[in-house]
Amino acid sequence: MHYRMTPLAALLALAFPGFAAADSAIALDTVVVSGSRIEHSSFDLPAAVDVVDAEKIGEAQARVNASEALVAVPGVNVQNRQNYAQDLQISTRGFGARSAFGVRGIRLIADGIPASMPDGQGQAATFNLDRAERIEVMRGPLSSIYGNHAGGVIQLFTPEGKGRPSVEGNFSAGSYGSWKADLSAQGESGGVSYLIDASRFSTDGYREHSAATRDQAMAKLVFHPVEDGKLTLIANTFKQDAQDPQGLNWADYQSNPSGVAAPALSYNTRKYIEHTQGGLNYEHRLGDHLLQLSVYAGQRTTTQYQSIPAGPQANPRHSGGVIDFDRDFGGLSGRWIGRFDVAGGRLTTTVGADYEQSQDDRRGYENFIGATLGVMGNLRRKETDTVSSFDQYAQAEWQGERWTFTGGLRHSQLRFKVKDDYLSNGDDSGNVSYDKTTPMGAVMYRLSDSVNLYASAARGFEAPTFNEMFYSSGGGAFNFSLKPSNSTHYEGGVKAMLGDSSRLDLSVFQIKTDNEMVVLSSLGGRTTYQNAGPTTRRGAELAVDSRWQHNFSSRVAYTLLDARYDEAFTAGAATVNAGNRLPGIAKQMLYGELAWKHPASGFHAGIEGIARSKVMVEDTNTAQAAPGYAIANLRMGIERPIGQTTLGGFFRLNNLFDRQYVGSVIVGEGNARYYESAPGRNWLAGVTVKHSF
Repeated sequence: MHYRMTPLAALLALAFPGFAAADSAIALDTVVVSGSRIEHSSFDLPAAVDVVDAEKIGEAQARVNASEALVAVPGVNVQNRQNYAQDLQISTRGFGARSAFGVRGIRLIADGIPASMPDGQGQAATFNLDRAERIEVMRGPLSSIYGNHAGGVIQLFTPEGKGRPSVEGNFSAGSYGSWKADLSAQGESGGVSYLIDASRFSTDGYREHSAATRDQAMAKLVFHPVEDGKLTLIANTFKQDAQDPQGLNWADYQSNPSGVAAPALSYNTRKYIEHTQGGLNYEHRLGDHLLQLSVYAGQRTTTQYQSIPAGPQANPRHSGGVIDFDRDFGGLSGRWIGRFDVAGGRLTTTVGADYEQSQDDRRGYENFIGATLGVMGNLRRKETDTVSSFDQYAQAEWQGERWTFTGGLRHSQLRFKVKDDYLSNGDDSGNVSYDKTTPMGAVMYRLSDSVNLYASAARGFEAPTFNEMFYSSGGGAFNFSLKPSNSTHYEGGVKAMLGDSSRLDLSVFQIKTDNEMVVLSSLGGRTTYQNAGPTTRRGAELAVDSRWQHNFSSRVAYTLLDARYDEAFTAGAATVNAGNRLPGIAKQMLYGELAWKHPASGFHAGIEGIARSKVMVEDTNTAQAAPGYAIANLRMGIERPIGQTTLGGFFRLNNLFDRQYVGSVIVGEGNARYYESAPGRNWLAGVTVKHSF
């Protein structure tokens, strides 16, 4: 279905209907730590930042995918690929849109511990949404203070256990044989607060060959060893077994959107992941100042079966169709935050350093034995891959009565090293290093108590990830010639409280990037990359939140993003013209919501609208674009306390009008299987029981 986005005027008309009037003042501001790394009013932060709180994260949702929670955030495109083997597609202002799997270009952090590896690759699936207190999403120049691959920053925070012990159980089930069970406990005992959670999710999948099972658990303990000190212990486990349906070509998508390409069945494409990590955060207050120290470590095991045909195995440098690696990773960080009264205002300074390292024992195998496909065959690759990063940064913010000035500087050093232990096809050992210093500056002016204006600028960079280096053209094992992408960001915006009932956030931006990383080829799950010339991204983001009489609320989030190549380049035998649009990026996105809650009964309901314009699937812009679409979702639920027990239930109906649409795309897929279809009308229902002792 083709869809033309409504004009901005229509959005404002939706956000401010003439019949609506607030009957009481409400708090539309939130406290965030993104940007300044300390608690800060989001209204007074010179950056585009949104907060998704626990109520929105769990509002009639299964809490399986971050796409459920982030769909209402402007500037962020989060696509559930209906393929748990490849994780979500997440991009902010176009950064990360061409990732073959997982998340790149965006920094992921959970309770202060990176969910991104030192090279910049991350997996949002490890986020524990069941116990999330809030998710902070920051776009724009201030993100650069987080270093490599910080085109945006997504941080998840879980609460500390509080008060009397309580236990909570949740169960939900829905279309395509999907179900999830979750059990948690929290409270305080003997000066120690605790939070424990465990869940299992299972689905047969909307598409053929897309079944998945996921087990997840977390524990959080908080101690106070001294009066001004707090020690937090966090541990997480994640285990997933998922089939990989891969993409569809246009003809197959149109004829059978829930189908699967033949190679995925022939090779039984699939992926198994086991991920465990733990960390310690220590925080000590020294008067107005704060010292923060963190250390973490983890292990990840992955085995993936791809659909790379047997024929090319004759190439002596071909590394096989089965990826198998064991990863050990860890890091430590420290920062000092000082607060001073200076020149009639408040000065906050932050100085810190981060060190991260990961090491992969990586092996590659043929994905056949004789005529049998989809089984682990002969060894074709064995190596040790190590990447480390060491970053130092300083940041200062001076806040006066009217003006706020923010500045920062970060120096990043990355080291990649490969030790090849499979030498029958030559020695592919090597190393490469990247060093970059990125400045950032911002200014905010308080026009009135209800209106803030701001402007900011920064430099950023994205080093190649190991996944982008693993393959080079011609079947070579590594591509050490890739260069980092360097970017210059500019942003201006306004934040306004409209009476007591509404808040408006509007930002406009421009991003110039050199050495943009683009897909050179993508076959059977194996993607190779090259550097292109400069690109330009321009756009605007709007969010309006309102509360109306009779317990109604609304949200509108609109994104305009025009991302294009500034210079022509070649990709294999194809020419990409200047002015072509970057693939994987929708030019316009719109989210609208109208919700109602009845305080006395605990009943709540809402209707959601989601629309996106078409998306190019490869750099030449000649292949069929994924068409634009518009869908509607309906949700309702109830929550009632009965003594010490709270009972709840919900029902959700997604894609209310049963639209067929492409939910996500695989950029540059060499077999033209670009399209990952989204499900038609589907349902989800759940119950909750919580008891306090």
